[in-house]
Amino acid sequence: MSRLSYTYKGLIVPVLTPFNNNGSLNLNVIPQYATYLAKKGIKGVLVNGTNGEGMSMSVAERKLVAETWAKATKETKQHLMVQVGGAPLPDVIELAKHASSLSVNSILCLPELYFKPSTPEQLIEYLELIGKEAPKTPLLYYHIPIMTNVNIHMGQFLESIGDRIPSFVGIKFTSANLEEGAQALRADNRKYTIFLGNNQLINAACALGMDSFILSSINMFPELVLDLVALCKNGDILRAKDMQEKLSSSVVAIMKHGNRIQATKIAMALLTDIDVGLSRAYSNSNSSETTTTMIKDLTNLGYQPKVKH
Repeated sequence: MSRLSYTYKGLIVPVLTPFNNNGSLNLNVIPQYATYLAKKGIKGVLVNGTNGEGMSMSVAERKLVAETWAKATKETKQHLMVQVGGAPLPDVIELAKHASSLSVNSILCLPELYFKPSTPEQLIEYLELIGKEAPKTPLLYYHIPIMTNVNIHMGQFLESIGDRIPSFVGIKFTSANLEEGAQALRADNRKYTIFLGNNQLINAACALGMDSFILSSINMFPELVLDLVALCKNGDILRAKDMQEKLSSSVVAIMKHGNRIQATKIAMALLTDIDVGLSRAYSNSNSSETTTTMIKDLTNLGYQPKVKH
Protein backbone atom coordinates (compact mmCIF):
# COMPACT_ATOMS: atom_id res chain seq x y z
CA MET A 1 0.00 0.00 0.00
CA SER A 2 1.38 3.45 -0.90
CA ARG A 3 1.87 6.09 1.77
CA LEU A 4 -1.14 8.31 2.51
CA SER A 5 -0.75 11.95 1.60
CA TYR A 6 -1.35 14.57 4.28
CA THR A 7 -1.39 18.20 3.27
CA TYR A 8 -2.83 20.02 6.30
CA LYS A 9 -0.55 22.76 7.65
CA GLY A 10 -1.07 25.59 10.11
CA LEU A 11 -3.06 25.71 13.33
CA ILE A 12 -5.12 23.06 15.11
CA VAL A 13 -6.87 23.80 18.38
CA PRO A 14 -6.92 21.05 21.05
CA VAL A 15 -10.51 21.51 22.16
CA LEU A 16 -11.82 21.11 25.70
CA THR A 17 -14.54 18.54 26.38
CA PRO A 18 -17.67 20.18 27.83
CA PHE A 19 -18.94 18.62 31.07
CA ASN A 20 -22.01 19.35 33.18
CA ASN A 21 -21.64 20.07 36.91
CA ASN A 22 -22.31 16.40 37.69
CA GLY A 23 -19.42 15.30 35.44
CA SER A 24 -21.58 14.03 32.54
CA LEU A 25 -20.89 15.10 28.95
CA ASN A 26 -22.49 18.33 27.77
CA LEU A 27 -22.50 17.71 24.01
CA ASN A 28 -24.86 20.62 23.28
CA VAL A 29 -21.98 23.10 23.58
CA ILE A 30 -19.96 21.52 20.75
CA PRO A 31 -21.72 23.00 17.65
CA GLN A 32 -21.47 26.50 19.17
CA TYR A 33 -17.78 25.85 20.05
CA ALA A 34 -16.99 24.75 16.48
CA THR A 35 -18.70 27.84 15.05
CA TYR A 36 -16.85 30.18 17.45
CA LEU A 37 -13.47 28.76 16.33
CA ALA A 38 -14.39 28.76 12.63
CA LYS A 39 -15.48 32.41 12.81
CA LYS A 40 -12.12 33.27 14.37
CA GLY A 41 -10.35 31.65 11.38
CA ILE A 42 -9.25 28.41 13.08
CA LYS A 43 -9.41 25.66 10.47
CA GLY A 44 -8.37 22.58 12.50
CA VAL A 45 -9.67 20.84 15.63
CA LEU A 46 -8.12 18.10 17.82
CA VAL A 47 -10.59 16.11 19.94
CA ASN A 48 -10.00 13.85 23.00
CA GLY A 49 -6.40 14.93 23.54
CA THR A 50 -4.88 16.13 26.82
CA ASN A 51 -6.97 19.33 26.86
CA GLY A 52 -9.99 17.25 25.88
CA GLU A 53 -9.40 14.90 28.86
CA GLY A 54 -9.74 11.90 26.56
CA MET A 55 -7.93 9.69 29.07
CA SER A 56 -10.54 10.41 31.76
CA MET A 57 -13.45 9.28 29.58
CA SER A 58 -14.91 5.89 28.75
CA VAL A 59 -14.68 4.50 25.21
CA ALA A 60 -18.42 5.17 24.75
CA GLU A 61 -18.00 8.80 25.85
CA ARG A 62 -14.98 9.34 23.60
CA LYS A 63 -16.99 8.01 20.67
CA LEU A 64 -19.89 10.35 21.44
CA VAL A 65 -17.56 13.35 21.59
CA ALA A 66 -15.88 12.36 18.30
CA GLU A 67 -19.27 11.84 16.61
CA THR A 68 -20.57 15.22 17.78
CA TRP A 69 -17.44 17.02 16.56
CA ALA A 70 -17.54 15.10 13.25
CA LYS A 71 -21.06 16.39 12.69
CA ALA A 72 -20.14 19.95 13.73
CA THR A 73 -16.99 20.14 11.60
CA LYS A 74 -18.85 18.93 8.52
CA GLU A 75 -20.86 22.16 8.85
CA THR A 76 -17.85 24.40 9.60
CA LYS A 77 -15.49 22.63 7.11
CA GLN A 78 -12.73 22.26 9.72
CA HIS A 79 -9.98 19.63 9.69
CA LEU A 80 -10.82 17.06 12.39
CA MET A 81 -8.08 15.15 14.22
CA VAL A 82 -9.11 12.61 16.88
CA GLN A 83 -6.75 11.37 19.61
CA VAL A 84 -7.38 7.63 20.15
CA GLY A 85 -4.58 6.57 22.54
CA GLY A 86 -4.15 6.44 26.30
CA ALA A 87 -6.30 3.33 26.80
CA PRO A 88 -5.78 -0.47 26.72
CA LEU A 89 -4.77 -1.65 23.24
CA PRO A 90 -8.15 -3.24 22.31
CA ASP A 91 -9.85 0.08 23.17
CA VAL A 92 -7.29 2.10 21.21
CA ILE A 93 -7.91 -0.13 18.19
CA GLU A 94 -11.68 0.25 18.63
CA LEU A 95 -11.36 4.04 18.86
CA ALA A 96 -9.12 4.15 15.78
CA LYS A 97 -11.62 2.09 13.77
CA HIS A 98 -14.45 4.29 15.01
CA ALA A 99 -12.63 7.53 14.08
CA SER A 100 -11.88 6.09 10.66
CA SER A 101 -15.54 5.14 10.18
CA LEU A 102 -16.45 8.80 10.82
CA SER A 103 -14.10 9.79 7.95
CA VAL A 104 -12.11 12.10 10.24
CA ASN A 105 -9.14 13.80 8.59
CA SER A 106 -6.47 12.34 10.87
CA ILE A 107 -5.86 10.21 13.97
CA LEU A 108 -3.42 11.09 16.75
CA CYS A 109 -2.19 8.37 19.10
CA LEU A 110 -0.37 8.34 22.43
CA PRO A 111 2.07 5.50 23.18
CA GLU A 112 1.15 2.57 25.42
CA LEU A 113 1.16 4.23 28.86
CA TYR A 114 1.84 1.30 31.20
CA PHE A 115 4.07 -1.13 29.28
CA LYS A 116 5.90 1.89 27.91
CA PRO A 117 8.00 1.60 24.76
CA SER A 118 11.67 2.41 25.38
CA THR A 119 13.05 2.13 21.82
CA PRO A 120 11.95 3.47 18.43
CA GLU A 121 11.35 -0.14 17.31
CA GLN A 122 8.88 -0.82 20.14
CA LEU A 123 6.99 2.38 19.38
CA ILE A 124 6.87 1.57 15.64
CA GLU A 125 5.46 -1.90 16.39
CA TYR A 126 2.71 -0.35 18.54
CA LEU A 127 1.76 2.23 15.92
CA GLU A 128 1.82 -0.45 13.20
CA LEU A 129 -1.05 -2.19 15.05
CA ILE A 130 -3.08 1.04 15.09
CA GLY A 131 -2.26 1.90 11.48
CA LYS A 132 -3.42 -1.52 10.24
CA GLU A 133 -6.85 -1.00 11.80
CA ALA A 134 -7.41 2.42 10.16
CA PRO A 135 -5.33 2.16 6.98
CA LYS A 136 -7.12 4.93 5.10
CA THR A 137 -6.80 7.61 7.82
CA PRO A 138 -3.55 9.58 8.27
CA LEU A 139 -1.93 8.63 11.61
CA LEU A 140 0.25 10.85 13.81
CA TYR A 141 2.12 10.03 17.01
CA TYR A 142 1.58 12.15 20.13
CA HIS A 143 4.93 12.91 21.79
CA ILE A 144 4.31 14.46 25.23
CA PRO A 145 7.04 13.07 27.52
CA ILE A 146 6.10 15.33 30.47
CA MET A 147 2.81 13.35 30.72
CA THR A 148 3.74 9.91 29.31
CA ASN A 149 7.35 9.54 30.52
CA VAL A 150 8.09 8.04 27.10
CA ASN A 151 11.34 9.73 26.10
CA ILE A 152 12.10 8.18 22.71
CA HIS A 153 14.06 10.65 20.54
CA MET A 154 11.70 11.84 17.82
CA GLY A 155 14.43 12.44 15.23
CA GLN A 156 15.68 8.85 15.59
CA PHE A 157 12.12 7.49 15.67
CA LEU A 158 11.11 9.24 12.43
CA GLU A 159 14.34 8.18 10.71
CA SER A 160 13.54 4.55 11.61
CA ILE A 161 10.00 4.17 10.27
CA GLY A 162 10.69 3.96 6.55
CA ASP A 163 7.64 2.52 4.78
CA ARG A 164 6.47 0.29 7.62
CA ILE A 165 3.31 2.26 8.44
CA PRO A 166 1.80 3.51 5.16
CA SER A 167 -0.75 5.69 7.00
CA PHE A 168 1.85 7.37 9.26
CA VAL A 169 2.31 11.06 8.43
CA GLY A 170 3.84 12.89 11.42
CA ILE A 171 3.88 13.82 15.10
CA LYS A 172 2.50 16.24 17.63
CA PHE A 173 5.66 17.40 19.39
CA THR A 174 4.78 18.70 22.86
CA SER A 175 8.20 19.43 24.27
CA ALA A 176 10.51 22.39 24.86
CA ASN A 177 13.45 20.52 23.27
CA LEU A 178 13.67 22.36 19.96
CA GLU A 179 16.98 20.70 19.08
CA GLU A 180 15.10 17.38 19.01
CA GLY A 181 12.18 19.08 17.25
CA ALA A 182 14.50 20.38 14.51
CA GLN A 183 15.87 16.85 13.96
CA ALA A 184 12.31 15.54 13.72
CA LEU A 185 11.51 18.23 11.14
CA ARG A 186 14.53 17.25 9.00
CA ALA A 187 14.02 13.48 9.38
CA ASP A 188 13.89 11.40 6.18
CA ASN A 189 14.13 14.46 3.88
CA ARG A 190 11.41 16.39 5.73
CA LYS A 191 8.96 13.60 5.02
CA TYR A 192 6.74 14.19 8.07
CA THR A 193 4.41 16.90 9.36
CA ILE A 194 5.51 18.22 12.77
CA PHE A 195 2.95 20.03 14.93
CA LEU A 196 4.57 21.87 17.83
CA GLY A 197 2.51 21.72 21.02
CA ASN A 198 4.29 24.44 23.03
CA ASN A 199 2.57 27.85 23.47
CA GLN A 200 5.74 29.72 24.45
CA LEU A 201 8.12 28.71 21.65
CA ILE A 202 6.12 29.61 18.52
CA ASN A 203 8.51 32.27 17.22
CA ALA A 204 11.59 30.15 18.01
CA ALA A 205 10.04 27.15 16.24
CA CYS A 206 9.17 29.28 13.19
CA ALA A 207 12.84 30.32 12.97
CA LEU A 208 13.70 26.61 12.68
CA GLY A 209 11.20 26.15 9.84
CA MET A 210 8.19 24.79 11.71
CA ASP A 211 4.87 25.98 10.30
CA SER A 212 2.25 23.89 12.12
CA PHE A 213 1.04 24.12 15.72
CA ILE A 214 -1.45 22.44 18.08
CA LEU A 215 -1.79 24.93 20.94
CA SER A 216 -4.11 25.11 23.95
CA SER A 217 -3.89 28.93 23.87
CA ILE A 218 -5.89 29.05 20.60
CA ASN A 219 -9.02 28.30 22.66
CA MET A 220 -8.79 31.67 24.42
CA PHE A 221 -6.56 33.76 22.13
CA PRO A 222 -7.23 32.71 18.51
CA GLU A 223 -6.55 36.14 16.98
CA LEU A 224 -3.31 36.60 18.93
CA VAL A 225 -1.96 33.20 17.84
CA LEU A 226 -2.99 33.75 14.19
CA ASP A 227 -1.31 37.17 14.18
CA LEU A 228 1.85 35.78 15.79
CA VAL A 229 2.18 32.97 13.24
CA ALA A 230 1.58 35.45 10.38
CA LEU A 231 4.35 37.75 11.70
CA CYS A 232 6.73 34.79 11.99
CA LYS A 233 5.98 33.71 8.41
CA ASN A 234 6.59 37.25 7.15
CA GLY A 235 9.93 37.42 8.94
CA ASP A 236 8.87 40.31 11.19
CA ILE A 237 11.08 39.10 14.03
CA LEU A 238 10.81 42.07 16.40
CA ARG A 239 7.02 42.30 16.31
CA ALA A 240 6.78 38.51 16.55
CA LYS A 241 8.98 38.62 19.67
CA ASP A 242 6.68 41.21 21.31
CA MET A 243 3.57 39.23 20.42
CA GLN A 244 5.12 35.98 21.69
CA GLU A 245 5.86 37.74 24.99
CA LYS A 246 2.23 38.89 25.22
CA LEU A 247 0.94 35.37 24.52
CA SER A 248 3.43 33.80 26.96
CA SER A 249 2.43 36.24 29.74
CA SER A 250 -1.24 35.47 29.09
CA VAL A 251 -0.61 31.71 29.16
CA VAL A 252 1.43 31.95 32.39
CA ALA A 253 -1.37 33.96 34.06
CA ILE A 254 -3.72 31.05 33.33
CA MET A 255 -1.44 28.02 33.66
CA LYS A 256 0.13 28.95 37.01
CA HIS A 257 -2.98 27.52 38.70
CA GLY A 258 -2.02 23.87 39.35
CA ASN A 259 -4.45 22.00 37.11
CA ARG A 260 -3.84 23.41 33.62
CA ILE A 261 -6.99 21.97 32.06
CA GLN A 262 -9.20 23.31 34.83
CA ALA A 263 -7.51 26.71 34.48
CA THR A 264 -7.94 26.69 30.68
CA LYS A 265 -11.64 25.92 31.10
CA ILE A 266 -12.08 28.76 33.58
CA ALA A 267 -10.21 31.16 31.26
CA MET A 268 -12.35 30.05 28.32
CA ALA A 269 -15.52 31.06 30.21
CA LEU A 270 -13.96 34.39 31.25
CA LEU A 271 -12.66 35.37 27.80
CA THR A 272 -15.18 33.86 25.34
CA ASP A 273 -18.88 33.01 25.06
CA ILE A 274 -18.09 29.28 25.36
CA ASP A 275 -18.60 27.67 28.77
CA VAL A 276 -17.30 24.10 28.83
CA GLY A 277 -17.79 23.58 32.57
CA LEU A 278 -14.99 22.33 34.83
CA SER A 279 -12.39 19.59 34.50
CA ARG A 280 -13.44 16.03 35.26
CA ALA A 281 -9.95 14.91 36.21
CA TYR A 282 -9.48 17.08 39.31
CA SER A 283 -11.40 18.30 42.33
CA ASN A 284 -13.17 21.59 41.67
CA SER A 285 -12.65 22.93 45.18
CA ASN A 286 -10.33 25.82 44.27
CA SER A 287 -12.18 27.00 41.17
CA SER A 288 -13.64 30.20 42.71
CA GLU A 289 -10.26 31.23 44.17
CA THR A 290 -8.58 30.52 40.81
CA THR A 291 -11.24 32.55 38.98
CA THR A 292 -10.75 35.59 41.22
CA THR A 293 -6.96 35.61 40.76
CA MET A 294 -7.25 34.98 37.03
CA ILE A 295 -9.68 37.87 36.51
CA LYS A 296 -7.20 40.19 38.22
CA ASP A 297 -4.18 38.93 36.25
CA LEU A 298 -5.96 38.99 32.88
CA THR A 299 -7.29 42.51 33.56
CA ASN A 300 -3.73 43.66 34.33
CA LEU A 301 -2.66 42.24 30.95
CA GLY A 302 -5.29 44.34 29.17
CA TYR A 303 -8.07 41.77 28.73
CA GLN A 304 -11.68 42.31 29.77
CA PRO A 305 -12.69 39.04 31.46
CA LYS A 306 -16.38 38.51 32.13
CA VAL A 307 -17.07 38.81 35.84
CA LYS A 308 -19.70 36.27 36.86
CA HIS A 309 -22.31 37.46 39.36
